[in-house]
Amino acid sequence: MLFHSIDFAIFLPIVFILYWFVTNKNLRLQNLLTVTASYIFYGWWDWRFLSLIIFSTIVDYLVGRNLKNEESQIRRKILLWTSILVNLGFLGFFKYYNFFLDNFVSAFSLFGTEIKANSLNIILPVGISFYTFQTLSYTIDVYKRKLEPTNDFIAFSAFVSFFPQLVAGPIERATNLLPQFYSKRTFDHSKAVDGMRQILWGLFKKIVIADNCAEYANLIFNNSTDYSGSTLVLGAIFFTFQIYGDFSGYSDIAIGTSRLFGVNLMRNFAFPYFSRDIAEFWRRWHISLSTWFRDYLYIPLGGSHGGTLMKIRNTFIIFIVSGFWHGANWTFIVWGALNAIYFLPLLLTNNNRNNLETVAQGKLLPNIKELSLMLLTFGLTVFAWIFFRAENISHAFSYIAGILSTSLFEIPKFEGMPTVLTTIILIAIFVLVEWFGREGKYAIESLGFSWQKPLRWLLYIGILLIIFYAGNFNDNTFIYFQF
Repeated sequence: MLFHSIDFAIFLPIVFILYWFVTNKNLRLQNLLTVTASYIFYGWWDWRFLSLIIFSTIVDYLVGRNLKNEESQIRRKILLWTSILVNLGFLGFFKYYNFFLDNFVSAFSLFGTEIKANSLNIILPVGISFYTFQTLSYTIDVYKRKLEPTNDFIAFSAFVSFFPQLVAGPIERATNLLPQFYSKRTFDHSKAVDGMRQILWGLFKKIVIADNCAEYANLIFNNSTDYSGSTLVLGAIFFTFQIYGDFSGYSDIAIGTSRLFGVNLMRNFAFPYFSRDIAEFWRRWHISLSTWFRDYLYIPLGGSHGGTLMKIRNTFIIFIVSGFWHGANWTFIVWGALNAIYFLPLLLTNNNRNNLETVAQGKLLPNIKELSLMLLTFGLTVFAWIFFRAENISHAFSYIAGILSTSLFEIPKFEGMPTVLTTIILIAIFVLVEWFGREGKYAIESLGFSWQKPLRWLLYIGILLIIFYAGNFNDNTFIYFQF
């Protein structure tokens, strides 16, 4: 079920009414409704894959229960690895089986040995990368005794399957989300209003920015050999705003929807395109994933406390694994490695934590140095996104070669160019609103908050009208559903 679909527009009010007016006096019943609604939400796409979520939920619940009183370190490790192998086993089969099979066959063909192996027609379950990591965080934290295992199976099921963030995050930690299902939630009008504002801005990002940019990004990337270098640059920039508007828009809608139900999710984006270096970018982009890898992979490997070689090794591991998490394609691995290369000079010179505060905090405009660093970081990010978007490595390099040709200095031209100006103007407006709202949790968190009520409502109606008249209402799914 898509957030910007008619189905969800009907589903959400029904669940909201049942949640606050029918089950609100019984916590267990309210949690059961949450689980049921979440399974309906997920099963709307393909009910067969509900079995994966349910099985993963049962396994990790039982592992947690058994870890509670188990003192033998050997048995504790067996329990932990049971959870890891079950969850990563599902993820590996559905997401990476054909990738490893094809590369295995290709590797032998290099030595003149032909192996016949048929790929499987595997459908990737939506959100499997997200809920797999979410439930793993529970098992790992229980194993490390950072979290008390739950005895409440319904609350645990709600944690694993909570529908607003089930299929594309944020990837929640059990230490944050699970305890919220233990205590009675009370309706908070101010939180609900704030949630609605964030949903509105998320829909604007998705329908107006991401989906309009997608039209041109897809056209240019899918026919890259037909266009000039300047047009290819424009295509990469369109994709840059497409993926940000699409993914951060989903997170905004998920976080806003959760607040309607009295649940607080972690922030997932913090205006990453205003970053002054790549380290800052990764503190602001897909925060729930980057902190997950930091806490459960990077730090256990030794983090940045070892020697130079260990720092280099750990940096490449975390970025390459992060790239591979996104998909079974060498393009994602190269994208991850490229970001590691960007990041390493900052780490090795101890400059990776220079920019912890919001850029130009308390000021209207950045200074020349801040602007230059933002533009440089943005340019490096755009370049890396080419690998992320390309169909394969060959396509990525041919795309870059096209950019570096003499046609880079031509005026961009492609089909639909007369209407692209509208999208560029919308992007400019979007960037301005994000800039002026960069010190909030989302861009319009405080916009118009001190205005008189009629003016505030005019603002919201204005955004709705822009969504209605300038939005792209083709059947565009969210990019991260495929991850």
